[in-house]
Amino acid sequence: MNPLRVSATAAVEALDPLQAALLDFWAERQLPDQARYAFELALEEFVMNVVMHGQNAAATKTIWLELDDNPEQVCMVFEDDCAAFDPTSLDTPDTSLGVDERSIGGLGIHLVREMMDQVEYARADGRNRLTLIKRLANA
Repeated sequence: MNPLRVSATAAVEALDPLQAALLDFWAERQLPDQARYAFELALEEFVMNVVMHGQNAAATKTIWLELDDNPEQVCMVFEDDCAAFDPTSLDTPDTSLGVDERSIGGLGIHLVREMMDQVEYARADGRNRLTLIKRLANA
């Protein structure tokens, strides 16, 4: 099958149609439900990070989403044209601390890194590109 490719304006309203595209992709390919949650979480995390932190003019920016699969794995590529930001460079949050003791931020990308088998960042052609891979055997 061909990969799914969609784009949207970098706005909170983009989350619903992007999530719907993810769910349609999953159903069409009859992928295991237990693997889907990691991609739903990642999609929400990265859309909201772009909207909240991408730039003050995030609504003039674009988000691109690509999903592809083969019998062994699912791959999601998430791109945006906001300022360069590598979420994989963030320190791992200290989850042993209580909620009131922890600094804000970083927990979402930490959860995504824990749930995925591979997380890679690249900056190319003025875009942030985050590639996430989950092996279906590890779902």
